[in-house]
Amino acid sequence: MFSWADSEHKSILYITLQDEEEGVDTGDGWDEWSGKALIKPPDQLELTEAELKEETTRILTANNPHAPQNIVRYSFKERSYKPTSVVDQMAVHFVLEGSLLHQDSDEARRLRCVTTTLSPVGIQQATPIEDGGEEAGEEDRPDSVASKTDRKEPKVSNQFNFSERASQTLNNPLRERSCQTEPPPRSNFSDTANQWEIYDAYVEELQQQEKNKEKQKAAASKNDNDKSKKKTVLMETQNDDISKVGKASKIFERMVNQNTFDDIAQDFKYFEDASDEFRDQEGTLLPLWKFQYDKAKRLSVTALCWNKKYQDLFAVGMGSYDFSKQGRGMLVYYSLKNSAFPEFIYPTDSGVLCLDIHEQHSYLVVVGFYDGCVAVYNLKEEGLEPLYKSTAKTGKHTDPVWQVRWQNDDMDNNHNFYSVSSDGRVVSWTLVKNELVFTDIIRLSLDGAVSDGPEGAEQPACGTSFDFHKQIDYLFLVGTEEGKIHKCSKTYSSQFLETYDAHSMAVDAVKWNHFHPKVFISCSSDWTVKIWDHAINTPMFTFDLNAAVGDVAWSPYSSTVFAAVTTDGTVHVFDLNINKYEAICQQPVVAKKKTKLTHIEFNPIYPILIVGDDRGYVSSFKLSPNLRKKPKCKKGQEQPKGPEVEIAKMEKLLSLLREPEQSTV
Repeated sequence: MFSWADSEHKSILYITLQDEEEGVDTGDGWDEWSGKALIKPPDQLELTEAELKEETTRILTANNPHAPQNIVRYSFKERSYKPTSVVDQMAVHFVLEGSLLHQDSDEARRLRCVTTTLSPVGIQQATPIEDGGEEAGEEDRPDSVASKTDRKEPKVSNQFNFSERASQTLNNPLRERSCQTEPPPRSNFSDTANQWEIYDAYVEELQQQEKNKEKQKAAASKNDNDKSKKKTVLMETQNDDISKVGKASKIFERMVNQNTFDDIAQDFKYFEDASDEFRDQEGTLLPLWKFQYDKAKRLSVTALCWNKKYQDLFAVGMGSYDFSKQGRGMLVYYSLKNSAFPEFIYPTDSGVLCLDIHEQHSYLVVVGFYDGCVAVYNLKEEGLEPLYKSTAKTGKHTDPVWQVRWQNDDMDNNHNFYSVSSDGRVVSWTLVKNELVFTDIIRLSLDGAVSDGPEGAEQPACGTSFDFHKQIDYLFLVGTEEGKIHKCSKTYSSQFLETYDAHSMAVDAVKWNHFHPKVFISCSSDWTVKIWDHAINTPMFTFDLNAAVGDVAWSPYSSTVFAAVTTDGTVHVFDLNINKYEAICQQPVVAKKKTKLTHIEFNPIYPILIVGDDRGYVSSFKLSPNLRKKPKCKKGQEQPKGPEVEIAKMEKLLSLLREPEQSTV
C-alpha cells in the first residue's frame, strides 16, 4: 500500500506493508530463514523447461526503422522529382558537448582577456561614500532584494537542447550558350542588261579566246621539256599543298606505327635468343613485322628485292604463277619503319614476275611481267606509269619474263639491264633517251646448242632464271625449265661455256656466292638444293628438303650460310661450316597449312630476312646468334675479318671434296 503525505516544502513517501491474509509477527532473525516469494504479474506467459532452454537468435541490423523511405528530391538536370534511394540510417540518441577547455588553448586565452576587460567596469559602477554623507539606502545595497531583481543574469544556453537544421546549396542552373561566326563579306553589285551590253560581252570573250590560241601556238614551238614543265601557278600551288600534306601524313603515320609496334622495334634492335647458348648447332627465327596490302590479298608474292642505299626499304612484286588465273599485278615498296601501309604503290595491267633495284640509282627499278613486257619505274617521277616500257615494236618477249638484272652502264653511260624469258631469249636492254633499245645476247634450245638458224628451225628452251657473276662482268648462268644450267658469256653468243645437268625439274633460282668466285647454288621443284663449283660438272653438295623449293638465297655476311623456302611453309637455314648434312634451322612460318612460300631475301646490313607467300603476305624474321655465328679463334687472337676469310672458309670445305673421284654429299 502506497500513501503520500504533504508538508510545506517537502513530499514524503510512506510505504506500509500489511499482510492481510496472515498477521504473522516476525521476530528478530526470522527474515533470514523465511522463503522469498516470487512476485510476478498475473498475465505473465508460463514456459516449460524445454522452451526456457531454447536459444533465440537475435540479429542486430544497422537499419533505422524510423528512417523515412519516401523522400523525393528535385533533379535540376532532368527537371523532375526523383526518389532518393539512399537514406541516412544513423539515429542520434544522446549528444553531450563538453564545456572544459585546455588552459593553454587559444580559446582559453581569449576568455581570460574578456574577463580582464569586464572586471574594471564592475568596479566603476560602485560609488564610494563621501565623508559626512548619508549611508546608502536599502535599495543601494548589493545584497538587497531590489538590486537582485534589477540585475540581469546572463542567459545560459541549454546544452540538452538539440535542433536539426538542413540546408541545400543552389545547383548551377543550365545555361545555353551560342556563338555566331563572322558572316562572309558581301558586296552589292548591280548592272543593266540590254542588247548592246550583251553584244559587247561576247566580243570581249571572242578576243580573249583568240589571244589564248596565239599563246598556245607560241608554246607549241618550244621544246618538249619546256612544254611538260610549264604549269599554271594555280596548279603548282595545289600540287605543292598536296605534296606537303602527303609528306606530313607519312611522318605522322610512322610515328603512330612506331608507338604501336614499339615492342617489335625493340626486339629487332636488341633482342638476342639466350637459349642459343645451350644449343650449339641449332638456331631459331624471331618473327618481326608482317607486311600486307589489302588490295593485293589474292595476289602471290613473285619477287623480293632490298634497296642497296636505303636498307630499311624493299620492293615486292605481286602477280600469279597460275596461267589460268592471270590478271592484274602490283609493284609495292615497304619500309621497316611503317609496316601498316606501303610507301609506293604501282598497279599494273599484267602480273609482275620479277624485279631488280639499281645499286647506284636506287630510285630506278626494272620489272618483268607475265605478258612478256619489261618496264622501268622512276620513284622520283609523279604518276603511276612507267618511265620506259617495251612493246611489240621494240622487241618485247613473247612469253613471261622470269628474271631481270641491272648491269654496269655501257660506254656511253647509258643504263642497261638483262632479262630472260620462256621464249628462250636472253636480251640486253639499254635506256636511250625516251626508248628502250634491245639486243639479243643468246638464244636457248632444247638440244643444248644455240640456235643460229632462222626462228623455228630449232625448238627453243625456256629460260627460268639467271644470275651474273659478282667479279667477272661477262660471265653469267642461265637456268632452264628442263632442269639444265648453262654457263654463258656476253661476248660469245654462239655457244655455251658449260652445261650442267642440274635438276630433274625446272630450275627456280640460280645464284652466285657473294664471296667465293667459283661457287653458285641452285634450287628446283624436285625438292633439292645443290651447291656447285663452276669448274666441275657435278654438284659439291646436295640437300633434299622433302618439298618443292621455291627460292634460295646466300647470306651477305657469311660464305657458308644460305636459306631456302619450300611450298610446305618452312624456312631452312644452312651453315656448311657448322653442319654439312642438315639444316641448323627448320622453322614453319605460315599461319595456315596450305600457304606456300615463294621467295626469300637476306637484308644486306641487318641480321634479318624477309619471306613472301602465295597469299600476298611478306614476313620478316630475325636470325638468332647461332645462325650468324663466327668461327672460333684461339685465345689472345683477334677475330679475322674481310672477304678473304670467307673465301678461305668455303675453300676449306671444297678442298675436302675435290678428289679425283668426285662424290656427292
